Amino acid sequence: MKNIIIRSLLLTFFCSCLHLTFANPDPQAGTYKMVVEGFDWGPAVNKIILSLLDTTSKVNAADYIVYVQRNLAGTTIPAEQSSGKREVISAYISTETGDRIKTGKHITLVLSVGPSLPIASPFQYVRVKGNLWVDYNLTIMQTKTQQIWNKANGKIMPLIDEFDLSKKFSYQDKNMSYASYSPKNRKDKAPLIIWLHGGGEGGMDPTVPLLGNKAANYAGTAIQTIFEGAFVLVPQCPGAWMHNAQGVGTQGKENDVYNEGLMALIKNYVSNNPSIDPNRIYVGGCSNGGYMALKLILLYPDYFAAGYISSLAYRSQYIADADIQKIKNIPMWFVHSKDDATTNPDLTVVPVFDRLKSAGAKNIHFTYYDHVNDITNQYGGNGFQYNGHWSWVYLHENLPRTDLDGSAVKLNGKPVTIMEWMAAQKKGK
Repeated sequence: MKNIIIRSLLLTFFCSCLHLTFANPDPQAGTYKMVVEGFDWGPAVNKIILSLLDTTSKVNAADYIVYVQRNLAGTTIPAEQSSGKREVISAYISTETGDRIKTGKHITLVLSVGPSLPIASPFQYVRVKGNLWVDYNLTIMQTKTQQIWNKANGKIMPLIDEFDLSKKFSYQDKNMSYASYSPKNRKDKAPLIIWLHGGGEGGMDPTVPLLGNKAANYAGTAIQTIFEGAFVLVPQCPGAWMHNAQGVGTQGKENDVYNEGLMALIKNYVSNNPSIDPNRIYVGGCSNGGYMALKLILLYPDYFAAGYISSLAYRSQYIADADIQKIKNIPMWFVHSKDDATTNPDLTVVPVFDRLKSAGAKNIHFTYYDHVNDITNQYGGNGFQYNGHWSWVYLHENLPRTDLDGSAVKLNGKPVTIMEWMAAQKKGK
């Protein structure tokens, strides 16, 4: 009981001083580095690395209190999302980059994260502008020693930090950023995986499409192993891929303003990376990006080896029969959820797939989920359902493996996942 009272008093004192520590960090306070990782629902600050003055070999998670304040200039963040306490679930001695060791001068605190914990996110969704980074300020206190850490010393973004985020591309009056990854291990020629973001990940900061829906996974070991090393290109447009000349979303009825510049960006990247196999270029995307992936296939059917598309936003009614005939031999795999209220499958993917099949398409697949569930049964909880629009949750984890009728998709008689299937596709094969 005594320890509980002491901790309660310390917490009260700690919280009462927070406005001072955020506004004027204590010069005697310690430094911290936050770790940001992408999860199925988006990014989260899931670890904090604390710098110590002396070497230690002991740490107790219960001795630490973590408080956060989230700010975004020009935006009012709801009170329950703007500040509060973060739950520390474990702690360990680590290196300055968070690797576990027995004795050292850093402590890593592992924090609770989940789709229902917006206070854990370094992003804030702003209508029209999309997902934006917030000022994510932390104050950490060791309750026994009363030591405080409130001076940020950078951040670590596992996997994201392996991408080149520095490049920009201009085409006529359009400027675009992009993230790119070069495989560490590859043969003489390696395939290229292109991912096109959804409507909420536009802007000029390529970390947003990488983290917004876990697109960085294409550079992860699991998928890279399947392709035996692959280049990854994640372009970003300032707005939304479906924007027409008036800045209004078109679902195929009118021409968008980005497809020419995007294709120029892709060709420029390929020409600057001669190790890319031109016969193994794959294009995919979700929602807005799914629209654009199909748009590029329609415009350049001889360029891509395959398409992989989630939450397709392209309306079937705007695709001519002649265009269906033009792309029927392009290998494609669609992923969608029946309860997607944003990109209605009965207006998009279902009729597009049916028309392709009726036209004689042979190498085309469609994984159709009832709902989008928490695939971990951990972060959201058993049976937790995401928004039905988020079928990319399955795609980025390489989970689709069934066709529309529920049967396994097979390659040479062997059941395969979507990435295993895609890695085998080759132009002209």
